[in-house]
Amino acid sequence: MRKISLLFLIIFSLNATAQDDELLELLESEQADSEGYVSATFKSTRVINGHSIETRSNGVLEFIIGHRFGTLNSGYDEFFGLDFSTIRLGLEYGLTDDLNIGIGRASFDKVVDAFVKYRFARQSDNFPFTATAFTSIARKTVDAFGLEGADRNAYTAQVLIARKFNSNFSFQVAPTVIQRNLVATNQDDNILLAVGLGARYKVSNRIAVVTEYYPQLSDKSDQFQNAFAVGVDIETGGHVFQLHFTNSTQMNERGFIGETTENFWDGDVHYGFNITRVFDLRPNKR
Repeated sequence: MRKISLLFLIIFSLNATAQDDELLELLESEQADSEGYVSATFKSTRVINGHSIETRSNGVLEFIIGHRFGTLNSGYDEFFGLDFSTIRLGLEYGLTDDLNIGIGRASFDKVVDAFVKYRFARQSDNFPFTATAFTSIARKTVDAFGLEGADRNAYTAQVLIARKFNSNFSFQVAPTVIQRNLVATNQDDNILLAVGLGARYKVSNRIAVVTEYYPQLSDKSDQFQNAFAVGVDIETGGHVFQLHFTNSTQMNERGFIGETTENFWDGDVHYGFNITRVFDLRPNKR
């Protein structure tokens, strides 16, 4: 926790520089309505756990810190979840305005993941929604469970479809297929089908309420639950803060969609947050 606190102090110290105003302009300008397209359907590349339809602009690097504490109902002995910590660090880069790549590493099961994301349709006056294709690989590198070779891998494919209905409300649907080379029990299918539902409602210029739900459509064992999350997005300077409550500990698609074991409605609620920092690496920019 001390290391995490130090990391946050370093990040927050950056917020005191003039670069923050430039980065805020970047977040807004990269979604600008320059060709009649609808902008800012979501303010982050994540809804909460899952990806949104948004992509970063060409030459923009995004650094994401994802953090999940333990459950609030764990009691005082676990300081209501604060004694437990799971973290994911990720880097994402815009090869073009529509094509992004990314990598990440999470402490839970020491999962390493990589993805490609391509926005192939954009909402405009003449088209009703924005659509983005997403594919990823996640590999458990933890030396446990007798995992060997390709058994460690899982592959995800999604089509993210979102519409901004007005200046305040956006909604996203995400049909999802996950291929797991090894499953926990015979009741679980290697191929997992799910659909992600996400929504954003802006309550002020800098604050929005977001929610996300990923029901599984395939057969699953009783130990696994559908992932649910609700939270708040806060924009400030070059940061986007996402503060939320969720029943998921993991932060990759294989994990939070297919391996969530806790029930949100039974009180198994984790407090968590995502912090996003963007860096403009285009050579003609300062």
